[in-house]
Amino acid sequence: MTTAFDFSATAIDGQPLALSQYAGKVLLIVNVASKCGFTPQYAGLQQLWREYRERGLVVLGFPCDQFGQQEPGDEAAIREFCSLNFEVDFPMSAKVEVNGEGAHPLWQWLKQEKGGLLGIDAIKWNFTKFLVGRDGQVRERFAPTTAPGSLRDDIEAALG
Repeated sequence: MTTAFDFSATAIDGQPLALSQYAGKVLLIVNVASKCGFTPQYAGLQQLWREYRERGLVVLGFPCDQFGQQEPGDEAAIREFCSLNFEVDFPMSAKVEVNGEGAHPLWQWLKQEKGGLLGIDAIKWNFTKFLVGRDGQVRERFAPTTAPGSLRDDIEAALG
């Protein structure tokens, strides 16, 4: 059986990012962008990371430029923006695609595991969130409009 921990990506600093290093932890996987109406959610994601990382939560940001070109910068610009504006220090990947033929394999799998509303699996916009349990299976999918702070009960349940 495939789990989230079977995937890897390239980290925002260009290094390999094997999700296997997070085996046994709870993951909150989010496609992010710097110039989106939902960009202030970075603050909430960072707060969840600070609050729950000692208990086993890992927030993972995947910058994506597929929605209105709202992530136009390169990885260095993205990292600087996130650090300066939101003090983000949770792990982030290099830019990925989440839809279409070029979609990152992790995102293909996430969408397959938890489809969207009305049976439409495609990611609709930036800041779609997937909560993955300690077993590596997708527990829940949350819409871009879902504020990170409202995920606390689901995170607590996943952490056990």
